[in-house]
Amino acid sequence: MARNILRAGFPLIAWNRTAERCLPLVEEGATAAGAAVELAAADVVVTTLTDAAAARAVLVDSGLLDALRPGAIVLEMSTIGPRAARDLAARADRRRVALLDAPVSGSVAVAEAGQLFAMVGGDADAYERASPVLDAMTRGHVLLGPSGAGAAMKLAVNAMVAVTNESIAETLVLAERFGIERERAYDVLASGVLASPFVLYKRGAFLAPETEPVAFTVGLMRKDVALAREHAAELGLRLPALAAAARVLERADQMGLADADMASVIQLVSAPHELQEEP
Repeated sequence: MARNILRAGFPLIAWNRTAERCLPLVEEGATAAGAAVELAAADVVVTTLTDAAAARAVLVDSGLLDALRPGAIVLEMSTIGPRAARDLAARADRRRVALLDAPVSGSVAVAEAGQLFAMVGGDADAYERASPVLDAMTRGHVLLGPSGAGAAMKLAVNAMVAVTNESIAETLVLAERFGIERERAYDVLASGVLASPFVLYKRGAFLAPETEPVAFTVGLMRKDVALAREHAAELGLRLPALAAAARVLERADQMGLADADMASVIQLVSAPHELQEEP
């Protein structure tokens, strides 16, 4: 995402908690910041982090929000949920800074190609001013409503991703038990009415997990599903399919698969005694 901003012609200041990750960007023309607070020199700050705690540490605890100039914009693109997004936006507003929650949909390969899609919540004027930066990172983006709207939509999207991921695993195992080769079964999924970008780009993860790079881990998906279920509970919603996917992700985590690609849940589905039916 940072590289695409740089390639779009914007001057870029890069910072990462693991400093060496910025070195390739510096070689391409970016300036490396020694601390998060140094990002306050920018007009638009983009953050994409693991969770709400990391987002607060980088934006609040580091002093970055306090150091930003009035009128600056923060594009907070992590998956942190609407409550955390609204809290950060309120903190930013007190400093006369606009914070937009703008999480994205897409994999690592999609991000590299600049084909992500951003779901945005926050002030319409700030969104318009930040749109050129969003354009550099995405194939499209939409303002969904006030602060928290983008974060809420991302939880809804990732809830569907988790259920779809589990459904693919179950479909492949069901076909295999009849004697259909996994690759042929996947050909059907990728060619028929169920085909989608997700189905297409997860092919390698399901068929060649030994060689396919990890795109999104079990641990991160479990975190996102927990946020989605918490948000649903606050809204008085019961989501049984998501609850089932959550149980499988929890068991995968317990089996030591937290850092494996989320497609690894197929290992549990294919193990005859690993998952028990709920009464």
